[in-house]
Amino acid sequence: MNKKMHSAHKGFDARLEKHYDELKWLYYELYGEDPEAFAYFCDMLRRADAQRSGSLKKWDEKRLQDEGWYKRNDLLGMVMYVDCFAGSLKGVMDHLDYIRECNVNYLHLMPILKSPEGRSDGGYAVSDFAEVDPRFGSMDDLRLLAERCHEAGIAVCLDFVMNHTSENHEWAVKARQGDREAQERYFFFDDWTIPREFEKTVPQVFPQTAPGNFSWCAEAGKVVMTTFYPYQWDLNYHNPTVLNDMTANMLNLCNNGVDIIRLDAVPYIWKTLGSTCRNLPEVHTLVRIMRMASEIVCPSVLLLGEVVMEPKEVVPYFGTLEKPECHMLYNVTTMASIWHTVATRDVRLLKHQLGTVFALPGEYTFLNYLRCHDDIGWGLDYEYLKQFGVREAEHKKYLNDYLKGAWPGSGARGELYNDDPRLKDARLCGTTASLCGIEAAEYEGDAEKLRWAVALDEMLHVLLFTMSGVPVLYSGDEIGQLNDYTYHEDRNKREDSRYLHRGAFSWKDASKRKDRKSRQGQIYQSLQEMERIRRETAVFESDADTWIIETFNDRVLGIGRFRQGQKLIALFNFGDAPETAWIEEEGDYKDLHSGKRMPAFHVPLQSHGYVWLLQE
Repeated sequence: MNKKMHSAHKGFDARLEKHYDELKWLYYELYGEDPEAFAYFCDMLRRADAQRSGSLKKWDEKRLQDEGWYKRNDLLGMVMYVDCFAGSLKGVMDHLDYIRECNVNYLHLMPILKSPEGRSDGGYAVSDFAEVDPRFGSMDDLRLLAERCHEAGIAVCLDFVMNHTSENHEWAVKARQGDREAQERYFFFDDWTIPREFEKTVPQVFPQTAPGNFSWCAEAGKVVMTTFYPYQWDLNYHNPTVLNDMTANMLNLCNNGVDIIRLDAVPYIWKTLGSTCRNLPEVHTLVRIMRMASEIVCPSVLLLGEVVMEPKEVVPYFGTLEKPECHMLYNVTTMASIWHTVATRDVRLLKHQLGTVFALPGEYTFLNYLRCHDDIGWGLDYEYLKQFGVREAEHKKYLNDYLKGAWPGSGARGELYNDDPRLKDARLCGTTASLCGIEAAEYEGDAEKLRWAVALDEMLHVLLFTMSGVPVLYSGDEIGQLNDYTYHEDRNKREDSRYLHRGAFSWKDASKRKDRKSRQGQIYQSLQEMERIRRETAVFESDADTWIIETFNDRVLGIGRFRQGQKLIALFNFGDAPETAWIEEEGDYKDLHSGKRMPAFHVPLQSHGYVWLLQE
């Protein structure tokens, strides 16, 4: 064994020893004292380490020398569908110059693993975790793209769908054929007796498009658990073989160059009869095990938890400082609260929600975003809103009416998703630009309306860059891309309105990004300036103190940041008319956008106006 190989092997042993006792204790807690299963798990980790390339181990060492790299103010994310952006992984490689030009150094590729077309939920029904879908390329292409990204200083994020597999996965195919070992990897039942007991306490995810949590498998003659869609079969993590093999699948993706593993639907992965099958204690045990597995084999890899729930249910997925779980989580409630504020022009809920986030420990890292591949769900704090006379059902209807353009005076253009007339509930779809009113203004040829809508789009992005954490752009938002209605003509997509904002990236629009007279150029150049200021100003580092500033105006949001002698006051006017932030801050400030000196005293703001005021 040469010196380098011996050093790498020693590194693995040291990391395994560090976590061994806790790993064994948690494993036995889930599965009882099963030395054979646990030994298999540890051997699997050793095999994964042996398969990790020398270049990736060097990447690990580089990242470990700067463990807080993902918390810095120069990090900017972008999420994209590979086929929509550039057709294939090779196409993405061909456009890395554009990605770098956008200042992006965190690239999230939406699901690319093998899945059956038409029954994949956008790639979230995986039929082979070790293969890239041929529509996008190959695993070799993914590995090469990751190498090119690393050379450019870009981290690669990929979804890991750990709650379920496709009905076409090898395990599911064997299960349908009666293979008992394969059936034990899922939740199979001989009749509907136990499934009916589950249904008494387990909420439905898609009550309109995929009601219930179970489906009949005619080929096996049994009932199978399918929380999301009938073609997505829930994995049974009560079976240690499932954890062993799924962890191996995750580590294989890491060994192909993936830097951030997005744990999809993580709150759902443990099922217990008589519970909601959400956020159970065993979920945290599983995530902690996977965190330790990644630290042992690929210590530079980060775990991103997809927990689309209210803050009190989200925060536990960070774990503790002594026993951390996810490195990062989505700031989903803030996203929904922002669009609520766009529709109501009232910042009180957003102040309340951001105040809750700002009060959390600074070690917690959130991904902040305006739009993503999914819909906007109205999981707002209705107990808080109740004091203002807000009633949940009527309020959700107003928000949806306003943002789909059905409310008088609204320029927003969105579509409903999963409308449930029984519960009077629905979610909403649309791109940032179309929800801001840009689509309607351009269609009507109204220049003043367009100026107003572009100003709103820009203001929301300034707000995004003001918050601590990682700002993430949805591909196309940097040029104000509009809704794509062609999905209505595609039989595989027309029943899912989320494809409204999943349209093909417009390279024609992107070619206008340098023209400030165009909508594309205005938004792109404005974002470039925001990114530069954030990157060059230390007060935007994630360890800054943050708080809500009282503006004494329900149309104007105020946020303060302080770090090492720098103080920032950020103000945002969500109103339709000029407003004043009635603040009286002492000292002299500089407007970071204009460079002018000004007092932070009774600050006037145009409609959808904003300022970053810095005092040093």
